[in-house]
Amino acid sequence: MSYNKVLLIGNVGRDPEVRHLESGTSVATFTLATTERYKDKNGQYQDQTEWHNIVCWRNLADLSQNYINKGSQIFVEGKIRTRSWTDQTGQKRYTTEIIADNIRLLGKKGESQQHAAASAQPAAGQPQQYAAANDFPAEDPSDDLPF
Repeated sequence: MSYNKVLLIGNVGRDPEVRHLESGTSVATFTLATTERYKDKNGQYQDQTEWHNIVCWRNLADLSQNYINKGSQIFVEGKIRTRSWTDQTGQKRYTTEIIADNIRLLGKKGESQQHAAASAQPAAGQPQQYAAANDFPAEDPSDDLPF
Protein backbone atom coordinates (compact mmCIF):
# COMPACT_ATOMS: atom_id res chain seq x y z
CA MET A 1 0.00 0.00 0.00
CA SER A 2 1.18 3.55 -0.66
CA TYR A 3 -0.08 7.03 0.09
CA ASN A 4 0.60 10.29 -1.77
CA LYS A 5 -0.57 13.31 0.27
CA VAL A 6 0.80 16.86 0.43
CA LEU A 7 -0.30 19.60 2.86
CA LEU A 8 1.05 23.11 2.30
CA ILE A 9 0.41 26.53 3.81
CA GLY A 10 2.04 29.41 2.00
CA ASN A 11 1.72 32.54 -0.08
CA VAL A 12 0.76 32.61 -3.74
CA GLY A 13 3.63 33.82 -5.94
CA ARG A 14 1.58 34.86 -8.97
CA ASP A 15 -2.05 35.12 -10.02
CA PRO A 16 -3.46 31.81 -11.27
CA GLU A 17 -3.21 31.29 -15.02
CA VAL A 18 -6.33 29.52 -16.26
CA ARG A 19 -6.68 27.78 -19.60
CA HIS A 20 -9.40 25.62 -21.08
CA LEU A 21 -8.72 22.34 -22.84
CA GLU A 22 -10.51 21.43 -26.06
CA SER A 23 -12.93 19.37 -23.98
CA GLY A 24 -13.85 22.52 -22.02
CA THR A 25 -12.07 21.36 -18.85
CA SER A 26 -10.47 24.21 -16.89
CA VAL A 27 -6.94 23.99 -15.51
CA ALA A 28 -5.25 26.64 -13.37
CA THR A 29 -1.59 26.89 -12.45
CA PHE A 30 0.21 29.12 -9.97
CA THR A 31 3.19 29.04 -7.62
CA LEU A 32 3.12 28.80 -3.84
CA ALA A 33 5.99 29.80 -1.54
CA THR A 34 6.52 28.07 1.79
CA THR A 35 9.19 29.46 4.11
CA GLU A 36 11.02 27.68 6.91
CA ARG A 37 12.82 29.80 9.51
CA TYR A 38 15.74 28.37 11.45
CA LYS A 39 18.75 29.54 13.47
CA ASP A 40 22.14 29.01 11.86
CA LYS A 41 25.32 28.05 13.75
CA ASN A 42 25.96 31.76 14.50
CA GLY A 43 22.53 32.16 16.13
CA GLN A 44 21.18 34.24 13.23
CA TYR A 45 17.74 33.53 11.86
CA GLN A 46 17.70 32.32 8.27
CA ASP A 47 14.71 31.88 5.96
CA GLN A 48 14.62 29.09 3.41
CA THR A 49 11.86 29.45 0.83
CA GLU A 50 10.64 26.55 -1.28
CA TRP A 51 8.55 27.20 -4.41
CA HIS A 52 5.80 24.76 -5.38
CA ASN A 53 3.98 24.52 -8.72
CA ILE A 54 0.25 24.13 -8.00
CA VAL A 55 -2.19 22.68 -10.56
CA CYS A 56 -5.98 22.88 -10.10
CA TRP A 57 -8.55 21.18 -12.33
CA ARG A 58 -12.21 21.83 -13.19
CA ASN A 59 -14.27 23.67 -10.52
CA LEU A 60 -11.21 24.19 -8.34
CA ALA A 61 -9.50 25.93 -11.28
CA ASP A 62 -12.47 28.24 -11.79
CA LEU A 63 -12.65 29.03 -8.07
CA SER A 64 -8.91 29.70 -7.98
CA GLN A 65 -9.29 32.21 -10.78
CA ASN A 66 -12.00 34.06 -8.83
CA TYR A 67 -10.60 33.98 -5.29
CA ILE A 68 -6.81 33.57 -5.36
CA ASN A 69 -4.41 36.43 -6.07
CA LYS A 70 -0.68 36.95 -5.83
CA GLY A 71 0.18 37.26 -2.12
CA SER A 72 -2.89 35.35 -0.86
CA GLN A 73 -2.16 32.99 2.01
CA ILE A 74 -3.74 29.60 1.30
CA PHE A 75 -3.80 25.99 2.47
CA VAL A 76 -3.38 23.40 -0.29
CA GLU A 77 -4.11 19.71 0.09
CA GLY A 78 -3.20 17.43 -2.78
CA LYS A 79 -0.75 14.95 -4.23
CA ILE A 80 2.72 15.27 -5.70
CA ARG A 81 3.30 14.41 -9.38
CA THR A 82 6.42 14.47 -11.51
CA ARG A 83 6.00 14.56 -15.26
CA SER A 84 8.48 14.63 -18.11
CA TRP A 85 8.60 15.99 -21.64
CA THR A 86 11.14 16.58 -24.40
CA ASP A 87 11.97 20.23 -25.07
CA GLN A 88 12.70 21.83 -28.47
CA THR A 89 16.39 20.88 -28.27
CA GLY A 90 15.56 17.20 -27.67
CA GLN A 91 16.52 17.40 -23.98
CA LYS A 92 14.33 15.41 -21.58
CA ARG A 93 12.89 17.76 -18.92
CA TYR A 94 11.10 17.06 -15.64
CA THR A 95 8.82 19.11 -13.42
CA THR A 96 7.28 18.35 -10.07
CA GLU A 97 3.78 19.68 -9.36
CA ILE A 98 1.21 19.58 -6.59
CA ILE A 99 -2.17 18.48 -7.96
CA ALA A 100 -4.62 20.26 -5.66
CA ASP A 101 -7.58 18.33 -4.27
CA ASN A 102 -8.65 21.03 -1.80
CA ILE A 103 -7.75 24.68 -1.23
CA ARG A 104 -8.67 26.92 1.70
CA LEU A 105 -8.24 30.67 1.84
CA LEU A 106 -6.34 31.81 4.92
CA GLY A 107 -5.04 35.17 6.04
CA LYS A 108 -6.21 37.96 8.25
CA LYS A 109 -9.87 38.17 9.12
CA GLY A 110 -11.66 40.82 7.16
CA GLU A 111 -9.40 40.69 4.10
CA SER A 112 -9.71 37.94 1.51
CA GLN A 113 -12.22 35.97 3.58
CA GLN A 114 -14.82 38.75 3.56
CA HIS A 115 -14.20 39.31 -0.13
CA ALA A 116 -14.64 35.60 -0.84
CA ALA A 117 -17.82 35.37 1.22
CA ALA A 118 -19.31 38.42 -0.49
CA SER A 119 -18.26 37.34 -3.99
CA ALA A 120 -19.52 33.79 -3.62
CA GLN A 121 -23.20 34.67 -3.44
CA PRO A 122 -24.91 33.03 -6.41
CA ALA A 123 -27.11 34.96 -8.79
CA ALA A 124 -30.83 34.63 -8.14
CA GLY A 125 -31.91 31.06 -8.77
CA GLN A 126 -28.31 29.82 -9.24
CA PRO A 127 -26.97 27.16 -6.84
CA GLN A 128 -23.49 27.49 -5.36
CA GLN A 129 -21.06 24.91 -6.68
CA TYR A 130 -17.73 24.10 -5.07
CA ALA A 131 -15.08 21.52 -5.85
CA ALA A 132 -15.54 19.96 -2.41
CA ALA A 133 -17.81 20.58 0.54
CA ASN A 134 -15.12 22.43 2.51
CA ASP A 135 -13.83 24.55 -0.38
CA PHE A 136 -14.51 28.21 -1.15
CA PRO A 137 -15.71 30.54 0.17
CA ALA A 138 -13.99 30.76 3.54
CA GLU A 139 -16.02 30.37 6.70
CA ASP A 140 -17.83 33.31 8.24
CA PRO A 141 -15.12 35.77 9.39
CA SER A 142 -17.34 37.00 12.25
CA ASP A 143 -16.87 33.67 14.06
CA ASP A 144 -14.28 34.37 16.78
CA LEU A 145 -14.28 30.91 18.36
CA PRO A 146 -10.70 29.71 18.96
CA PHE A 147 -11.51 26.12 18.00
